[in-house]
Amino acid sequence: MTPLPSPRQLRYLVALAEHGHFGRAAAACAVTQSTLSAGIIALEQQLDAALLERTGAKRPVFTPLGLEIVARARAALGALEAVVETAAAAREPLSGPLRLGIIPTIGPFLLPRLMPRLRDRFPRLKLWLREDLTERLVEALEGGRLDLLLLALPCACGEAETEPLALDPFLAALPEDHRLAARERVPVAALGAERLLLLEDGHCLREHALDACGLPGAAAGEAFAATSLYTLVQMVASGLGVTLVPRLAVRGGVLAGAPVAVRPLDREVGRRLGLAWRARSPRAAEFRGLAPTIAEAIAAE
Repeated sequence: MTPLPSPRQLRYLVALAEHGHFGRAAAACAVTQSTLSAGIIALEQQLDAALLERTGAKRPVFTPLGLEIVARARAALGALEAVVETAAAAREPLSGPLRLGIIPTIGPFLLPRLMPRLRDRFPRLKLWLREDLTERLVEALEGGRLDLLLLALPCACGEAETEPLALDPFLAALPEDHRLAARERVPVAALGAERLLLLEDGHCLREHALDACGLPGAAAGEAFAATSLYTLVQMVASGLGVTLVPRLAVRGGVLAGAPVAVRPLDREVGRRLGLAWRARSPRAAEFRGLAPTIAEAIAAE
């Protein structure tokens, strides 16, 4: 029988690829650097293959074969974790640890309403949260570092399965003395003639806002971009332009006393919030079981 690499060896290799540094990879695996190095050398000897280039470079450099083995190691570790998850889900659904990734334009505004509901309905669920941009969350999901994502759809989610939850309509945010603030509803078409303030590249809300206004991928004349919805609101309050804010954020207090008027649009446009998880995850039924509770928190006033 062919001797197989151990999960520990594969974990060392994947950690080194993810952290790009022997010391940080060793810390992530809770071992010494020498232990991690010895484990990878033993793996190379077992496979009779060079996975790293020994060039004296400060950062580890993987050979082409090494990169392929890293990808297969991730898949193998994911399959092993799925064995454990399948057994745990059969014993008691929605219990134990769940690693949830959430984007910054949802997390601060939804979590205060969502977390009490989850604690009340699923008291044995241990939720670990990571807030980050969509692209990095999807990468962490594919790499097995997250189990479930709460984000805005559509998104570049790769092969992940998705579950739409609810529409989060956009509202126009305007300086209080802006001429459009006198209107009961703001025409979407009118925003195309305004200086539309946006979040910086990487935030999916930026693209959703541009799509809602029928604008191209870059707003004409844009000189500044915000890193958060809170900053965006303050820019509007200073009279720098107008923007679109999700209703979820307004209900979550993003205005915080800022001299900003919000008005509904003349037609319903917005982003659709949803869940994403790895295709064929053994916990898919559990994730779908969470959907009604999350949708309820989104709809709450």
